[in-house]
Amino acid sequence: MQYSVVNYKTVKENSDFRIDADYFRPDFLNSLELVTSHENLMLSEISNVNGGKRLPLGENFSDEGVSYIRAEDVKNGFVQYENSPKISPKLHDFLKRYQTKKDDVLITIVGNSIGDVGIVKFELKRCNLTENCAKVTNLEKVIPEFLFAFLLSKHGQIQIHREKVGTAQPKLALERIRKFKIPLFSNDFQGKFSKIINQANSLIDNSKSLYSQAEQLLLSELGLLNWKPKHTLSFIKNYSDTQKAERIDAEYFQPKYEEIIEAVKKYKGGFDELGNLVKIKDKNFTPKDNEQYKYIELANISSNGEINGYTENFGNELPSRARRKVQKGDLIVSSIEGSLESIALITEDWKNALCSTGFFAVNSDKINSETLLVLLKTKVGQLQLKKGCKGTILTAIGKDELSKIVLPKIDSKTQEEIKNKIAEVYETKKLSKSLLEIAKRGVEIAIEKNEQEAEKWIKDKLVAENIKI
Repeated sequence: MQYSVVNYKTVKENSDFRIDADYFRPDFLNSLELVTSHENLMLSEISNVNGGKRLPLGENFSDEGVSYIRAEDVKNGFVQYENSPKISPKLHDFLKRYQTKKDDVLITIVGNSIGDVGIVKFELKRCNLTENCAKVTNLEKVIPEFLFAFLLSKHGQIQIHREKVGTAQPKLALERIRKFKIPLFSNDFQGKFSKIINQANSLIDNSKSLYSQAEQLLLSELGLLNWKPKHTLSFIKNYSDTQKAERIDAEYFQPKYEEIIEAVKKYKGGFDELGNLVKIKDKNFTPKDNEQYKYIELANISSNGEINGYTENFGNELPSRARRKVQKGDLIVSSIEGSLESIALITEDWKNALCSTGFFAVNSDKINSETLLVLLKTKVGQLQLKKGCKGTILTAIGKDELSKIVLPKIDSKTQEEIKNKIAEVYETKKLSKSLLEIAKRGVEIAIEKNEQEAEKWIKDKLVAENIKI
């Protein structure tokens, strides 16, 4: 059992008169004591902390326009905009006070994702920010990369989670963020974090380029490099078509779906249905009560195909949907409309993990998993996955419809090229993550010991992992 003895005077000093035991947990108090043992300032004394803005009532996203950064775009350390929704230039002008820009540090402040931290490293002249994030700008005495690493570290995360309030829908107020205690270290020491973080970001940019090359290679092979789907408002279908499909919803018969299927069928190497090309693992696995498992759910898959988190728990404490067991080389494919891009490759780190029944787990000895990943994430797979979805409250694609998806029989040489590109993507991302971990641990050592110890540890770790900065 853990406990803290806190004077009433100490409780009164808390502006919100917090008396909940969690606020005074020993590990929270010990961390704060370590941070304040160094020269420090409140975040409000060295920066501006502001929030984003929700879309006005009645406004919607646009197909094109200005990027609108959401909480989910902050998950992976480096804020991403490529898959964020867009708002019209006119709406942007109305919301232009709530923009984010290069070197802003973002913190998610609502819901179960509270505490995700990201740094903006892209340069866009216009880019809006959701109300579910706070942005830290105009820093003095602390460089953005160091603040980013500190907030990622356990000592930064403790302050974040200590100050959140609520249970069903937790929130982190801007005023509480402004009171965060930030340790101040020398400019030389902070500069090392700038090099590490910027190198990690360059690796992410490189991984995006590699994935784009793999995608273009595949689409070029299929003659679909410049093909764009067109949504048709009206078209005619025979009654016999509805009988055959056992569907009468207009969306199912959109001409763009037939166009992509016909294009695949023209591939020189031939085609077949997915059900004939892959093995679909849809049998439920019952976890053992007293054994621990890593559990992957839909929210843990980023739009770029990366598994960016998991829950680890004993079998009897996992949710009832944790029933798909995966192995290295499997591909997990979301069945839920709205997250059909949530497709990821199971690498060595995730073997024997469990994933949600909201995924299909597939593998094949005819198409390597890397090629299958790219196929299903391009318009070839995404349009057909969307076509197969049905339902009302929770729209999803079933096994039968998944099995009917038409895929090209990509030649082995092209498959190998794609496999090598995707393997390099994963290795590059892994190296980037290693650099972020080094930055986080480096901050922690500086706080728990001193700059010199941290600097030595960082140098030794970079050498051990053969990373040049």
